Amino acid sequence: MTPAVRIGLFGVGLKSYWGQFEGLRERLGGYQTQIAGRLRTFGADVVDAGIIDSVDAAHQAAAHFRSGQVDLLVLNVSTYALSSTVLPVVQAARVPVVVLSLQPAARLDYARFNAIVDRGTMTGIWLEHCQACSVPELSSAFNRAGIPFRLVVGHLADEAAWRELREWVDAAQVATAMRRVNVGVLGHYYGGMLDVYSDLTQQSATFGTHFELLEMCELHALHVAVTNAAVAAKLTEFHRDFAVAAECEPQELIRAARTSCALDALVEKYGLQSLAYYYESVDDSPYRDIVTSTIAGMTLLTGRHVPAAGECEIKNVQAMKMLDLLGVGGSFAEFYLADFDDDVLLLGHDGPAHPMTAKGSVGLVPLPMYHGKPGRGLSIQASVRHGPVTLLSVVQRRDGSLAFLLAEAESVPGDVLQIGNTNSRYRFPIGVKAFIRAWSAAGPAHHCAIGVGRVAGTLDKLGRLLGVDVIRAC
Repeated sequence: MTPAVRIGLFGVGLKSYWGQFEGLRERLGGYQTQIAGRLRTFGADVVDAGIIDSVDAAHQAAAHFRSGQVDLLVLNVSTYALSSTVLPVVQAARVPVVVLSLQPAARLDYARFNAIVDRGTMTGIWLEHCQACSVPELSSAFNRAGIPFRLVVGHLADEAAWRELREWVDAAQVATAMRRVNVGVLGHYYGGMLDVYSDLTQQSATFGTHFELLEMCELHALHVAVTNAAVAAKLTEFHRDFAVAAECEPQELIRAARTSCALDALVEKYGLQSLAYYYESVDDSPYRDIVTSTIAGMTLLTGRHVPAAGECEIKNVQAMKMLDLLGVGGSFAEFYLADFDDDVLLLGHDGPAHPMTAKGSVGLVPLPMYHGKPGRGLSIQASVRHGPVTLLSVVQRRDGSLAFLLAEAESVPGDVLQIGNTNSRYRFPIGVKAFIRAWSAAGPAHHCAIGVGRVAGTLDKLGRLLGVDVIRAC
Protein backbone atom coordinates (compact mmCIF):
# COMPACT_ATOMS: atom_id res chain seq x y z
CA MET A 1 0.00 0.00 0.00
CA THR A 2 1.24 3.50 -0.87
CA PRO A 3 1.28 5.60 2.31
CA ALA A 4 -1.12 8.55 2.32
CA VAL A 5 0.44 11.92 1.61
CA ARG A 6 0.33 14.21 4.67
CA ILE A 7 -1.05 17.62 3.81
CA GLY A 8 -0.73 20.67 6.03
CA LEU A 9 -3.83 22.81 5.43
CA PHE A 10 -4.16 26.37 6.67
CA GLY A 11 -6.38 29.33 5.91
CA VAL A 12 -5.46 33.00 6.29
CA GLY A 13 -7.28 36.15 7.30
CA LEU A 14 -6.89 39.60 8.81
CA LYS A 15 -7.33 39.57 12.59
CA SER A 16 -9.02 42.98 12.70
CA TYR A 17 -11.88 41.67 10.53
CA TRP A 18 -13.25 39.33 13.19
CA GLY A 19 -14.43 42.09 15.50
CA GLN A 20 -15.76 44.15 12.63
CA PHE A 21 -17.81 41.54 10.77
CA GLU A 22 -19.84 39.18 12.90
CA GLY A 23 -19.77 35.56 11.79
CA LEU A 24 -17.15 36.09 9.06
CA ARG A 25 -14.50 33.90 10.64
CA GLU A 26 -17.01 31.12 11.28
CA ARG A 27 -18.25 31.16 7.70
CA LEU A 28 -14.69 31.07 6.38
CA GLY A 29 -13.93 28.17 8.72
CA GLY A 30 -16.90 26.30 7.27
CA TYR A 31 -15.50 26.67 3.77
CA GLN A 32 -12.13 25.39 4.98
CA THR A 33 -13.86 22.34 6.49
CA GLN A 34 -15.24 21.62 3.00
CA ILE A 35 -11.73 21.82 1.54
CA ALA A 36 -10.33 19.50 4.23
CA GLY A 37 -13.10 17.02 3.48
CA ARG A 38 -12.32 17.04 -0.23
CA LEU A 39 -8.63 16.49 0.44
CA ARG A 40 -9.48 13.46 2.56
CA THR A 41 -11.58 12.02 -0.26
CA PHE A 42 -8.42 12.29 -2.38
CA GLY A 43 -6.70 9.90 0.06
CA ALA A 44 -4.74 12.58 1.94
CA ASP A 45 -4.00 12.65 5.64
CA VAL A 46 -4.90 16.26 6.52
CA VAL A 47 -3.25 18.25 9.32
CA ASP A 48 -5.53 21.30 9.61
CA ALA A 49 -4.08 24.33 11.41
CA GLY A 50 -7.22 26.42 11.00
CA ILE A 51 -7.17 30.09 9.97
CA ILE A 52 -3.92 31.97 10.59
CA ASP A 53 -4.35 35.69 11.28
CA SER A 54 -1.16 36.81 13.07
CA VAL A 55 2.60 36.26 13.02
CA ASP A 56 2.43 34.39 16.34
CA ALA A 57 -0.24 32.06 14.94
CA ALA A 58 1.93 31.58 11.85
CA HIS A 59 4.87 30.38 13.93
CA GLN A 60 2.60 28.04 15.89
CA ALA A 61 1.20 26.58 12.67
CA ALA A 62 4.70 26.09 11.27
CA ALA A 63 5.72 24.15 14.40
CA HIS A 64 2.52 22.10 14.11
CA PHE A 65 3.29 21.20 10.50
CA ARG A 66 6.92 20.35 11.28
CA SER A 67 5.90 18.01 14.11
CA GLY A 68 3.28 16.50 11.82
CA GLN A 69 5.92 15.87 9.12
CA VAL A 70 3.72 17.11 6.32
CA ASP A 71 4.69 16.45 2.70
CA LEU A 72 2.74 19.31 1.10
CA LEU A 73 1.20 22.60 2.25
CA VAL A 74 -2.20 23.70 0.96
CA LEU A 75 -2.77 27.39 1.64
CA ASN A 76 -6.44 28.31 1.54
CA VAL A 77 -6.72 32.04 0.80
CA SER A 78 -9.84 32.46 2.93
CA THR A 79 -10.04 36.25 2.54
CA TYR A 80 -7.59 39.14 2.41
CA ALA A 81 -4.57 38.52 4.66
CA LEU A 82 -1.21 40.14 5.23
CA SER A 83 1.67 38.36 3.53
CA SER A 84 3.66 38.73 6.77
CA THR A 85 1.32 36.20 8.41
CA VAL A 86 1.75 33.71 5.58
CA LEU A 87 5.43 33.73 4.68
CA PRO A 88 6.70 32.36 8.04
CA VAL A 89 4.53 29.25 7.73
CA VAL A 90 5.80 28.38 4.27
CA GLN A 91 9.42 29.26 5.03
CA ALA A 92 9.54 27.09 8.15
CA ALA A 93 7.67 24.10 6.71
CA ARG A 94 10.14 23.73 3.81
CA VAL A 95 7.79 21.63 1.70
CA PRO A 96 6.05 22.48 -1.58
CA VAL A 97 3.00 24.73 -1.33
CA VAL A 98 -0.21 24.87 -3.35
CA VAL A 99 -2.22 28.09 -3.03
CA LEU A 100 -6.02 27.81 -3.29
CA SER A 101 -8.00 30.82 -4.42
CA LEU A 102 -11.46 29.26 -4.21
CA GLN A 103 -14.43 31.58 -3.83
CA PRO A 104 -17.54 30.25 -2.08
CA ALA A 105 -19.53 30.74 -5.31
CA ALA A 106 -18.89 31.42 -8.97
CA ARG A 107 -20.48 34.88 -8.73
CA LEU A 108 -22.31 37.14 -6.33
CA ASP A 109 -26.03 37.69 -6.66
CA TYR A 110 -25.38 41.37 -7.37
CA ALA A 111 -28.99 42.52 -7.17
CA ARG A 112 -29.51 40.86 -3.79
CA PHE A 113 -26.11 42.07 -2.56
CA ASN A 114 -26.71 45.69 -3.56
CA ALA A 115 -30.17 45.65 -1.94
CA ILE A 116 -28.59 45.14 1.50
CA VAL A 117 -29.03 48.34 3.51
CA ASP A 118 -26.23 47.86 6.03
CA ARG A 119 -22.86 48.61 4.42
CA GLY A 120 -21.01 46.64 7.11
CA THR A 121 -22.97 43.51 6.22
CA MET A 122 -22.21 44.12 2.56
CA THR A 123 -18.49 44.43 3.25
CA GLY A 124 -18.49 41.22 5.27
CA ILE A 125 -20.10 39.33 2.39
CA TRP A 126 -17.62 40.84 -0.05
CA LEU A 127 -14.71 39.78 2.17
CA GLU A 128 -16.09 36.23 2.07
CA HIS A 129 -15.60 36.31 -1.70
CA CYS A 130 -12.36 38.30 -2.07
CA GLN A 131 -9.90 35.40 -2.26
CA ALA A 132 -8.29 36.82 -5.40
CA CYS A 133 -7.42 40.03 -3.52
CA SER A 134 -4.51 38.43 -1.62
CA VAL A 135 -3.07 36.33 -4.41
CA PRO A 136 -0.83 39.01 -6.02
CA GLU A 137 0.54 40.06 -2.61
CA LEU A 138 1.31 36.49 -1.59
CA SER A 139 2.82 35.77 -4.99
CA SER A 140 5.11 38.77 -4.68
CA ALA A 141 6.28 37.69 -1.23
CA PHE A 142 6.89 34.11 -2.35
CA ASN A 143 8.76 35.17 -5.48
CA ARG A 144 10.99 37.58 -3.56
CA ALA A 145 11.67 34.87 -0.97
CA GLY A 146 12.57 32.36 -3.69
CA ILE A 147 9.67 30.04 -2.79
CA PRO A 148 8.06 28.13 -5.68
CA PHE A 149 4.28 27.92 -5.42
CA ARG A 150 1.38 26.58 -7.43
CA LEU A 151 -1.96 28.35 -7.76
CA VAL A 152 -5.42 26.79 -8.16
CA VAL A 153 -8.15 29.33 -8.99
CA GLY A 154 -11.89 28.75 -9.00
CA HIS A 155 -14.80 28.30 -6.59
CA LEU A 156 -16.09 25.62 -4.23
CA ALA A 157 -18.48 24.15 -6.82
CA ASP A 158 -15.86 24.24 -9.61
CA GLU A 159 -15.07 20.63 -10.47
CA ALA A 160 -12.24 21.68 -12.79
CA ALA A 161 -10.50 23.33 -9.82
CA TRP A 162 -11.05 20.23 -7.68
CA ARG A 163 -9.59 18.06 -10.45
CA GLU A 164 -6.55 20.31 -10.58
CA LEU A 165 -6.13 20.07 -6.81
CA ARG A 166 -6.55 16.29 -7.01
CA GLU A 167 -3.69 16.16 -9.52
CA TRP A 168 -1.48 18.08 -7.08
CA VAL A 169 -2.38 15.67 -4.28
CA ASP A 170 -1.72 12.65 -6.51
CA ALA A 171 1.59 14.15 -7.63
CA ALA A 172 2.62 14.80 -4.03
CA GLN A 173 1.68 11.24 -3.12
CA VAL A 174 3.93 9.88 -5.86
CA ALA A 175 6.80 12.21 -4.92
CA THR A 176 6.50 11.10 -1.30
CA ALA A 177 6.33 7.43 -2.21
CA MET A 178 9.33 7.64 -4.56
CA ARG A 179 11.48 8.85 -1.67
CA ARG A 180 10.80 5.53 0.05
CA VAL A 181 11.41 3.24 -2.93
CA ASN A 182 14.20 0.67 -2.91
CA VAL A 183 15.26 -0.03 -6.49
CA GLY A 184 17.03 -3.32 -7.07
CA VAL A 185 19.74 -3.37 -9.74
CA LEU A 186 20.52 -6.93 -10.75
CA GLY A 187 23.31 -7.71 -13.20
CA HIS A 188 24.49 -5.03 -15.62
CA TYR A 189 23.46 -2.95 -18.60
CA TYR A 190 22.96 -4.43 -22.02
CA GLY A 191 26.41 -3.63 -23.37
CA GLY A 192 26.60 -0.79 -25.87
CA MET A 193 23.19 0.79 -25.19
CA LEU A 194 24.67 4.20 -24.42
CA ASP A 195 21.20 5.72 -24.04
CA VAL A 196 20.32 3.32 -21.23
CA TYR A 197 23.25 4.07 -18.94
CA SER A 198 22.12 6.05 -15.88
CA ASP A 199 23.66 8.25 -13.21
CA LEU A 200 22.43 6.63 -9.99
CA THR A 201 23.54 9.57 -7.89
CA GLN A 202 21.41 11.92 -9.97
CA GLN A 203 18.47 9.52 -9.71
CA SER A 204 18.79 9.44 -5.92
CA ALA A 205 19.21 13.20 -5.72
CA THR A 206 16.10 13.82 -7.83
CA PHE A 207 13.71 11.15 -6.57
CA GLY A 208 15.18 10.25 -3.18
CA THR A 209 15.17 6.57 -4.10
CA HIS A 210 17.70 4.08 -2.73
CA PHE A 211 19.50 1.67 -5.05
CA GLU A 212 20.33 -1.84 -3.89
CA LEU A 213 23.06 -3.38 -6.06
CA LEU A 214 22.33 -7.10 -6.16
CA GLU A 215 24.51 -10.12 -6.90
CA MET A 216 23.62 -12.93 -9.28
CA CYS A 217 25.28 -15.41 -6.93
CA GLU A 218 22.78 -14.46 -4.23
CA LEU A 219 19.87 -14.96 -6.60
CA HIS A 220 21.40 -18.31 -7.53
CA ALA A 221 21.55 -19.34 -3.85
CA LEU A 222 17.87 -18.41 -3.46
CA HIS A 223 17.12 -20.36 -6.64
CA VAL A 224 18.79 -23.49 -5.27
CA ALA A 225 16.80 -23.16 -2.03
CA VAL A 226 13.37 -23.15 -3.74
CA THR A 227 11.33 -26.18 -2.70
CA ASN A 228 9.26 -28.40 -4.97
CA ALA A 229 6.17 -27.33 -3.05
CA ALA A 230 6.92 -23.68 -3.82
CA VAL A 231 7.35 -24.53 -7.50
CA ALA A 232 4.01 -26.34 -7.53
CA ALA A 233 2.30 -23.34 -5.95
CA LYS A 234 3.90 -21.02 -8.48
CA LEU A 235 2.72 -23.19 -11.37
CA THR A 236 -0.80 -22.85 -10.02
CA GLU A 237 -0.27 -19.08 -9.98
CA PHE A 238 0.93 -19.18 -13.60
CA HIS A 239 -2.21 -20.97 -14.72
CA ARG A 240 -4.38 -18.56 -12.73
CA ASP A 241 -2.75 -15.32 -13.91
CA PHE A 242 -1.60 -16.20 -17.43
CA ALA A 243 -3.19 -17.73 -20.50
CA VAL A 244 -0.60 -20.53 -20.72
CA ALA A 245 -0.09 -21.64 -24.32
CA ALA A 246 -0.42 -25.37 -24.97
CA GLU A 247 3.02 -25.25 -26.63
CA CYS A 248 4.74 -24.43 -23.33
CA GLU A 249 6.85 -27.42 -22.35
CA PRO A 250 6.32 -28.67 -18.78
CA GLN A 251 10.03 -28.41 -18.04
CA GLU A 252 10.10 -24.79 -19.23
CA LEU A 253 7.16 -23.96 -16.99
CA ILE A 254 8.93 -25.56 -14.01
CA ARG A 255 12.13 -23.69 -14.82
CA ALA A 256 10.29 -20.34 -14.99
CA ALA A 257 8.36 -21.14 -11.81
CA ARG A 258 11.54 -21.89 -9.85
CA THR A 259 13.11 -18.63 -11.00
CA SER A 260 9.94 -16.74 -10.15
CA CYS A 261 10.08 -18.10 -6.59
CA ALA A 262 13.73 -17.04 -6.29
CA LEU A 263 12.87 -13.55 -7.50
CA ASP A 264 10.07 -13.32 -4.94
CA ALA A 265 12.55 -14.23 -2.22
CA LEU A 266 15.04 -11.62 -3.44
CA VAL A 267 12.36 -8.90 -3.47
CA GLU A 268 11.23 -9.84 0.03
CA LYS A 269 14.76 -9.99 1.44
CA TYR A 270 15.65 -6.46 0.34
CA GLY A 271 12.19 -4.89 0.50
CA LEU A 272 12.39 -3.95 -3.18
CA GLN A 273 9.68 -1.81 -4.77
CA SER A 274 11.12 -1.98 -8.29
CA LEU A 275 13.82 -3.88 -10.14
CA ALA A 276 16.05 -3.26 -13.17
CA TYR A 277 17.92 -6.29 -14.45
CA TYR A 278 20.00 -7.84 -17.21
CA TYR A 279 22.60 -10.57 -17.40
CA GLU A 280 23.98 -12.96 -20.01
CA SER A 281 26.52 -15.29 -18.38
CA VAL A 282 28.09 -18.09 -20.47
CA ASP A 283 26.88 -21.34 -21.96
CA ASP A 284 25.92 -24.06 -19.46
CA SER A 285 26.23 -21.69 -16.50
CA PRO A 286 23.53 -21.92 -13.80
CA TYR A 287 23.28 -18.15 -14.09
CA ARG A 288 22.33 -18.54 -17.77
CA ASP A 289 19.57 -20.92 -16.69
CA ILE A 290 18.20 -18.25 -14.35
CA VAL A 291 18.42 -15.23 -16.64
CA THR A 292 16.66 -17.00 -19.50
CA SER A 293 13.68 -17.86 -17.30
CA THR A 294 12.85 -14.53 -15.66
CA ILE A 295 10.11 -13.03 -17.83
CA ALA A 296 7.12 -14.80 -16.26
CA GLY A 297 8.26 -14.03 -12.74
CA MET A 298 9.13 -10.44 -13.55
CA THR A 299 5.66 -9.94 -15.06
CA LEU A 300 4.03 -11.26 -11.88
CA LEU A 301 6.17 -8.91 -9.80
CA THR A 302 5.19 -5.98 -12.03
CA GLY A 303 1.53 -6.85 -11.52
CA ARG A 304 2.15 -6.84 -7.73
CA HIS A 305 3.45 -3.25 -7.92
CA VAL A 306 7.14 -4.16 -8.13
CA PRO A 307 7.78 -3.04 -11.73
CA ALA A 308 10.65 -4.80 -13.47
CA ALA A 309 12.58 -3.39 -16.45
CA GLY A 310 14.84 -5.50 -18.61
CA GLU A 311 18.16 -4.46 -20.15
CA CYS A 312 18.90 -2.83 -16.76
CA GLU A 313 16.90 0.24 -17.81
CA ILE A 314 17.00 2.08 -14.48
CA LYS A 315 15.56 5.33 -15.82
CA ASN A 316 12.63 3.44 -17.25
CA VAL A 317 11.88 1.44 -14.14
CA GLN A 318 11.57 4.80 -12.37
CA ALA A 319 9.01 5.84 -15.01
CA MET A 320 7.20 2.52 -14.62
CA LYS A 321 7.07 2.95 -10.85
CA MET A 322 5.61 6.45 -11.06
CA LEU A 323 2.85 5.26 -13.40
CA ASP A 324 2.20 2.29 -11.12
CA LEU A 325 1.89 4.61 -8.11
CA LEU A 326 -0.70 6.59 -10.09
CA GLY A 327 -2.69 3.40 -10.56
CA VAL A 328 -2.37 3.32 -14.36
CA GLY A 329 0.08 0.44 -14.76
CA GLY A 330 3.34 1.19 -16.48
CA SER A 331 4.48 -1.34 -19.07
CA PHE A 332 7.99 -1.60 -20.50
CA ALA A 333 8.03 -0.61 -24.19
CA GLU A 334 10.04 0.60 -27.16
CA PHE A 335 9.18 1.66 -30.70
CA TYR A 336 8.57 -1.37 -32.92
CA LEU A 337 7.52 -0.02 -36.29
CA ALA A 338 5.32 2.60 -37.93
CA ASP A 339 2.21 1.84 -39.94
CA PHE A 340 2.06 4.91 -42.15
CA ASP A 341 -1.12 3.79 -43.91
CA ASP A 342 -3.03 3.73 -40.62
CA ASP A 343 -0.93 6.56 -39.09
CA VAL A 344 -0.08 4.52 -35.98
CA LEU A 345 3.07 3.44 -34.17
CA LEU A 346 3.52 -0.03 -32.72
CA LEU A 347 5.29 -0.21 -29.35
CA GLY A 348 6.15 -3.24 -27.26
CA HIS A 349 8.98 -5.26 -25.75
CA ASP A 350 10.06 -8.83 -25.07
CA GLY A 351 10.26 -8.21 -21.34
CA PRO A 352 7.71 -7.90 -18.55
CA ALA A 353 4.36 -6.19 -18.98
CA HIS A 354 2.01 -4.73 -16.40
CA PRO A 355 -0.98 -7.13 -16.39
CA MET A 356 -3.47 -4.41 -15.37
CA THR A 357 -2.87 -2.62 -18.68
CA ALA A 358 -3.55 -5.71 -20.78
CA LYS A 359 -6.47 -6.23 -23.11
CA GLY A 360 -7.64 -9.62 -21.88
CA SER A 361 -5.31 -12.20 -20.38
CA VAL A 362 -1.53 -12.04 -20.63
CA GLY A 363 -0.35 -14.98 -22.69
CA LEU A 364 2.61 -17.12 -21.60
CA VAL A 365 4.24 -18.51 -24.73
CA PRO A 366 7.49 -20.28 -25.70
CA LEU A 367 10.22 -18.47 -27.64
CA PRO A 368 12.80 -20.55 -29.50
CA MET A 369 15.24 -17.67 -29.09
CA TYR A 370 15.44 -14.27 -27.40
CA HIS A 371 16.34 -11.91 -30.25
CA GLY A 372 19.60 -10.09 -29.59
CA LYS A 373 20.11 -12.04 -26.35
CA PRO A 374 21.34 -15.54 -25.57
CA GLY A 375 19.10 -18.46 -24.80
CA ARG A 376 15.48 -19.44 -25.15
CA GLY A 377 12.53 -19.80 -22.82
CA LEU A 378 9.10 -18.47 -22.01
CA SER A 379 7.86 -15.00 -22.85
CA ILE A 380 4.59 -13.14 -22.72
CA GLN A 381 2.19 -11.98 -25.41
CA ALA A 382 -0.13 -9.08 -24.60
CA SER A 383 -1.57 -5.84 -25.91
CA VAL A 384 -2.56 -2.72 -24.00
CA ARG A 385 -6.31 -2.33 -23.77
CA HIS A 386 -7.84 0.15 -26.19
CA GLY A 387 -8.39 3.71 -25.07
CA PRO A 388 -6.34 6.66 -23.81
CA VAL A 389 -2.76 6.07 -22.68
CA THR A 390 0.15 8.12 -21.39
CA LEU A 391 3.78 7.56 -22.36
CA LEU A 392 6.51 8.56 -19.92
CA SER A 393 10.28 8.58 -20.27
CA VAL A 394 12.80 9.78 -17.70
CA VAL A 395 15.45 11.55 -19.77
CA GLN A 396 19.02 12.17 -18.65
CA ARG A 397 20.30 15.26 -20.44
CA ARG A 398 23.76 16.40 -21.44
CA ASP A 399 24.26 18.42 -18.26
CA GLY A 400 23.30 15.38 -16.16
CA SER A 401 19.91 16.73 -15.10
CA LEU A 402 16.73 14.73 -15.51
CA ALA A 403 13.56 15.61 -17.40
CA PHE A 404 10.18 13.98 -17.94
CA LEU A 405 9.14 13.36 -21.53
CA LEU A 406 5.38 12.87 -21.91
CA ALA A 407 2.86 12.07 -24.59
CA GLU A 408 -0.82 11.22 -24.55
CA ALA A 409 -2.16 8.89 -27.22
CA GLU A 410 -4.80 6.27 -27.97
CA SER A 411 -4.29 2.52 -27.98
CA VAL A 412 -6.29 1.46 -31.03
CA PRO A 413 -7.43 -1.85 -32.53
CA GLY A 414 -5.68 -3.45 -35.46
CA ASP A 415 -3.03 -5.98 -36.39
CA VAL A 416 -0.12 -6.57 -34.00
CA LEU A 417 2.92 -8.84 -34.14
CA GLN A 418 2.33 -12.33 -32.74
CA ILE A 419 5.98 -12.87 -31.81
CA GLY A 420 5.77 -13.61 -28.10
CA ASN A 421 6.16 -9.97 -27.11
CA THR A 422 3.94 -7.23 -25.77
CA ASN A 423 2.95 -4.89 -28.58
CA SER A 424 0.11 -2.50 -29.34
CA ARG A 425 -0.92 0.15 -31.84
CA TYR A 426 -0.93 3.82 -30.80
CA ARG A 427 -2.37 6.84 -32.55
CA PHE A 428 -1.04 10.30 -31.68
CA PRO A 429 -2.92 13.58 -32.11
CA ILE A 430 -0.04 15.09 -34.12
CA GLY A 431 0.38 12.05 -36.39
CA VAL A 432 3.02 9.34 -36.31
CA LYS A 433 5.71 11.22 -38.29
CA ALA A 434 5.51 14.36 -36.16
CA PHE A 435 5.40 12.28 -32.98
CA ILE A 436 8.57 10.34 -33.80
CA ARG A 437 10.35 13.60 -34.57
CA ALA A 438 9.13 15.38 -31.43
CA TRP A 439 9.79 12.44 -29.08
CA SER A 440 13.25 11.74 -30.46
CA ALA A 441 14.27 15.41 -30.36
CA ALA A 442 14.06 15.31 -26.56
CA GLY A 443 16.89 12.74 -26.45
CA PRO A 444 15.26 9.92 -24.47
CA ALA A 445 16.51 6.37 -24.14
CA HIS A 446 14.79 4.05 -26.58
CA HIS A 447 12.56 2.62 -23.84
CA CYS A 448 9.50 4.22 -22.31
CA ALA A 449 6.71 3.31 -19.90
CA ILE A 450 3.05 3.17 -20.93
CA GLY A 451 0.11 3.65 -18.58
CA VAL A 452 -3.60 3.46 -19.31
CA GLY A 453 -5.55 6.71 -19.01
CA ARG A 454 -4.58 10.36 -19.27
CA VAL A 455 -2.23 11.37 -16.44
CA ALA A 456 0.05 13.86 -18.19
CA GLY A 457 -1.39 16.69 -16.10
CA THR A 458 -0.48 14.91 -12.88
CA LEU A 459 2.98 14.01 -14.18
CA ASP A 460 3.54 17.64 -15.15
CA LYS A 461 2.76 18.63 -11.55
CA LEU A 462 4.98 15.84 -10.22
CA GLY A 463 7.84 17.22 -12.31
CA ARG A 464 7.32 20.65 -10.78
CA LEU A 465 7.27 19.23 -7.25
CA LEU A 466 10.55 17.42 -7.97
CA GLY A 467 12.15 20.36 -9.76
CA VAL A 468 12.30 18.39 -13.01
CA ASP A 469 11.63 19.91 -16.42
CA VAL A 470 8.67 18.43 -18.28
CA ILE A 471 8.65 18.09 -22.07
CA ARG A 472 5.36 17.37 -23.87
CA ALA A 473 5.86 15.62 -27.21
CA CYS A 474 2.14 15.94 -27.83
